[in-house]
Amino acid sequence: MSHQSPGRTIRHARPEEFARLREIEFQADKLFETVGVGPFVNDEAENHLDQSNLVLVIGEPPVGFVCLETVDGLPHVWQVAVDPPYGRRGLGRSLVEAACDWARSEGFAAITLTTYRDLPWNRPFYESIGFSVLDILTPELSAIREHERTIGDDDFGIRVAMRRSL
Repeated sequence: MSHQSPGRTIRHARPEEFARLREIEFQADKLFETVGVGPFVNDEAENHLDQSNLVLVIGEPPVGFVCLETVDGLPHVWQVAVDPPYGRRGLGRSLVEAACDWARSEGFAAITLTTYRDLPWNRPFYESIGFSVLDILTPELSAIREHERTIGDDDFGIRVAMRRSL
């Protein structure tokens, strides 16, 4: 799979790139700390790359990634991260759009995620590309939200589940 973005190609990640992707994730998490969110617990048990259905990267070597898992029978964006020096260039948007293109091509009717409600690069960003906040959660989405509360993510701000029809 190759999805073109201005000046960059989106492609499947190679397993040997996962360590680099974890580093991008840790660096991106530091942006949250600049607005009082975090620090996050980076538990190796929380490394979702190995269990993802799909990991797409942008750049060679990667400067950003998106990983998807299956939640309640739908693709779920587990993580989107762009290395901060490459931020604010539309790379995250391109990654999410490529994930949606993949999900659509696989015959899925929608894609989901959870995110912070009030951070500009979270809920408002996802709304700008067609996601809507869910009022009623499916069982596995509800379990994800409960896990987020348990590990302390909700201590930093209100989180919501969102869905985009494809």
